[in-house]
Amino acid sequence: MRILASDGMDKSAIAALQAEGHEVVEQFYEPAELAEQVKQYDVLVVRSATKVRVPIIDAAKEAGRLKLVIRGGVGVDNIDVKYAEENGIAVRNTPRASSNTVAELALAHMFSVARYISAAGHTMREGKWEKKAYKGIELSGRTLGVIGYGRIGQALGKKAQALGMKVLAYDIFKVEGLENENMKYVEMDELLANSDFVSVHTPSIDGKPLINEGTIAKMKDGAVLINTSRGNNVDEAALLAALKSGKLRGAGLDVFAEEPAKNQELIDFPTVSCTQHIGAQTAEAQKRVGAEIVDIIKNFKF
Repeated sequence: MRILASDGMDKSAIAALQAEGHEVVEQFYEPAELAEQVKQYDVLVVRSATKVRVPIIDAAKEAGRLKLVIRGGVGVDNIDVKYAEENGIAVRNTPRASSNTVAELALAHMFSVARYISAAGHTMREGKWEKKAYKGIELSGRTLGVIGYGRIGQALGKKAQALGMKVLAYDIFKVEGLENENMKYVEMDELLANSDFVSVHTPSIDGKPLINEGTIAKMKDGAVLINTSRGNNVDEAALLAALKSGKLRGAGLDVFAEEPAKNQELIDFPTVSCTQHIGAQTAEAQKRVGAEIVDIIKNFKF
């Protein structure tokens, strides 16, 4: 079987697949070329860079060989899932592999904004020593609101509670047994009004921003917004306006509406901590992603 890993794959996973007799090719292609190349493969493995849209699916369907697309990660908004499955191409992801890694990055952004780590680092590199400008806040004793309390949200909530934070969670599905004196499920408006930090962990829903001018208005004055989910979950113009007005203290962003990010004014804002969509970028997570990919291929009925 031929497997195309268009955005790379952990070396141990490649070795495991090769040991099973499969051919694995690591090569990124631009959309037009990918539409031609995909005709020669049984499995396509992607991360966030490769977009599997209608023209690529049509080309694969025409050739009749591609049977499986695997997203190494959680979100599948870079794949036209429904159209692929309607045309006989299954889509899978690896939801368990990166939960802890993304939760750790969300927490890192919380610390970064709370203690001006990003801003202080930048000004030091400019030769400045502005100790008095960076009076931060502690996370302990604060309230964290988690929008989307699935695997990643729960992992972040557990870490936050260990730091002495209270957690308010909003999710359309409530998992029994998670609530305690420091964690409870609430409705969205209550979460927004009472959280010092709000962290978003939901999939993209119809490309519409979950955090917009209206939801920001409901947030606690001086709150911090964290987004390690999907860039289009946040209205960047509304966020920037809230930062400029002082409505929000700061923001931690790993994802952007357009990537590579081009909203330089938002990126340059002093109380914004930002990273380049690296939520799943740890050695440990990539090994787990690779292991899940191997299991998916082994158990898939071609």
